[in-house]
Amino acid sequence: MSPTAFTALLEAFSEPVLVVRRDGTVENANTAAVELLGKRIMGAQLRALLRQPDVTAMLERMIAGAEEGAAAYATSDASAERNWKVTARRMDAETFVVSIRDTSELEAAEAQRRDFVANVSHELRSPLTVLAGFLETLQGAAADDPQARTEFLSIMQAETERMAGLVADLLSLSRVEASARIRPRDPVAIDMVLHATLAALRPQIEQAGLRVSCDLPDNLPPVPGDYDQLVQVYHNLVENALKYGADGGAIEITGVIVPRLPGLDGPALRLGIRDHGEGIDPIHIPRLTERFYRADRARSRQSGGTGLGLAIVKHILGRHRGRLIIRSRPGEGSTFETILPLS
Repeated sequence: MSPTAFTALLEAFSEPVLVVRRDGTVENANTAAVELLGKRIMGAQLRALLRQPDVTAMLERMIAGAEEGAAAYATSDASAERNWKVTARRMDAETFVVSIRDTSELEAAEAQRRDFVANVSHELRSPLTVLAGFLETLQGAAADDPQARTEFLSIMQAETERMAGLVADLLSLSRVEASARIRPRDPVAIDMVLHATLAALRPQIEQAGLRVSCDLPDNLPPVPGDYDQLVQVYHNLVENALKYGADGGAIEITGVIVPRLPGLDGPALRLGIRDHGEGIDPIHIPRLTERFYRADRARSRQSGGTGLGLAIVKHILGRHRGRLIIRSRPGEGSTFETILPLS
């Protein structure tokens, strides 16, 4: 292979790739490697450039004649921590090829998967433990106690409903993620979405004794979207306001059309749902859309929350190229604001 063809082959790789001589100096490198390690890598000692104990040990083995090797290391700066995997494979007696791969996203995804499985297991284990304990009691000591049986069955029903809600939210989140790359384009009337949402939640609104006001622009244009998913967004947000803002006496829904926002090509609907409840400590706000994250874990479980509602909202709005903005202060209530492009 000619030197020109070999250089073209190196450039075909998006990850940093270097050709290293047996003495450990860099003989050739692609543009990605130059961007990562600097312009003076040609002829330099790769061990000096990377300066990582595990990588240095692996390179020493390659210099000594090993056929292949691998090592990992981590770097950190002001913005983030990054993980790297270095692999080497011998070309001939005098040279070997080294590739450097950024595995940060892969490892973050794997950590997220582990956390997700652990969280789901924990969320299901708690009600299952309660059910098992009550069933054992009902089959034994409380078998002939009508009062205990009635009380236990009521608790068991609530725990069963919580598990059913969790499974439903997990399935919903899975469906949203499966269609995340497909942007919905059907015209959806947001005033009809809110009408359907408030009608479905009317019993809870009346039970909580709340006043709900809705102030939307006249002749509101339709939003390109998925009707069912947008109903789910506003159902979750209004339901949150009911659960955590009931002591405030009122929920206010307001909408305004903004001609332009950063990152959007045209006008958008900015719609806010405000409650006057206890509010949320600002320290929790950046994490509220994480799966299973709860600012008040005990209260969320008592109200039947699964910890997935805002994660679902975030994913649906992402599919619609929209945004969720949360503003809150303790004692001043909370505002959950959605931004949806109108075109």
